[in-house]
Amino acid sequence: MKIAVVGAGAIGGYLGAKLALAGEDVTFIARRRNLEAINARGLRLILEDGSEAHARGVRAVERYADAGAQDAVLLTVKAHQVRDLLPDLTALFGPRTMVVTMVNGVPWWYFHKLAGPHEGRGLDSVDPGGVIAAHIEPERVIGSVVYPAAELVEPGVVRVVEGNRFTLGEPDGSRSERIEALSRAMIGAGFKAPVSKDIRGEIWVKLWGNLSFNPISALTHATLEQICRFPPTRALAAAMMTEAQAVAEALGVRFKIRLEQRIAGAEAVGAHKTSMLQDVEAGRALELQALVGAVVELGRVTGVPTPTIEAIHAAVQLLERTLRDQHGRLQVQPAA
Repeated sequence: MKIAVVGAGAIGGYLGAKLALAGEDVTFIARRRNLEAINARGLRLILEDGSEAHARGVRAVERYADAGAQDAVLLTVKAHQVRDLLPDLTALFGPRTMVVTMVNGVPWWYFHKLAGPHEGRGLDSVDPGGVIAAHIEPERVIGSVVYPAAELVEPGVVRVVEGNRFTLGEPDGSRSERIEALSRAMIGAGFKAPVSKDIRGEIWVKLWGNLSFNPISALTHATLEQICRFPPTRALAAAMMTEAQAVAEALGVRFKIRLEQRIAGAEAVGAHKTSMLQDVEAGRALELQALVGAVVELGRVTGVPTPTIEAIHAAVQLLERTLRDQHGRLQVQPAA
């Protein structure tokens, strides 16, 4: 399978290296030092047990057109970076190319093939003006939920912290030939890649924690463990999650775990800084709209009140503006 990895960072590097080692035809879209390192030395993985795997023969290009049409394009960038890939990204598309959205939060295609009164609706919070949807035909989309944690320790070197599960799902819940082929390729590379009949339900379970713990940590500079063990912030997270659950259920989602189980799972991660807190500390643009703003918008779409989420969203928006004033401009991580 010809696979382009767009976003050769921690998760993209982990995926691409293992897929290449399993014999798939992998091309990284990369830039600057990462581009040079991958082409010179390949991509090296430091695995959970300390052992290493080295994908020496992988290719990295900066120009999308140099990669050509692919069978699958893995988008492993942050949600607010997808728009910046356009229109160059379309150079990777052939007639049957699938685009696998390995992006946190509510995706721009959320209402594609979702039966009901909102089918086909766009989301201004994550795709203002419908620009992404205009360039990436919804029929190409495969949903995915990313569970592993990894870090790019230096150009061309990824350390895997834990996990190997990437849930996949067609927007209409079908088990298509293409998603089965993608799942087989990922399983062959050593990943858990189950095909879900309810990818939106899977998205919400991860989002449930991200929409609360990420912004709370950004505002307080606290770790997951600290947030969960301080009763007022634990209660704040629970209030946000309760509102989000009501929104999701109004859209037909049914949660398979209880709210307290989700909080306990976050607490068990320990003294971990969320990605949003890491971005605050580094002076980078925040992944706010896909994780929080979109839930506010979905609340308005469904008529479900989200006062707590809206208050935290407003506070983090001001935080981002304050950071921008302090830094002159917020650093935007390169998409690859």
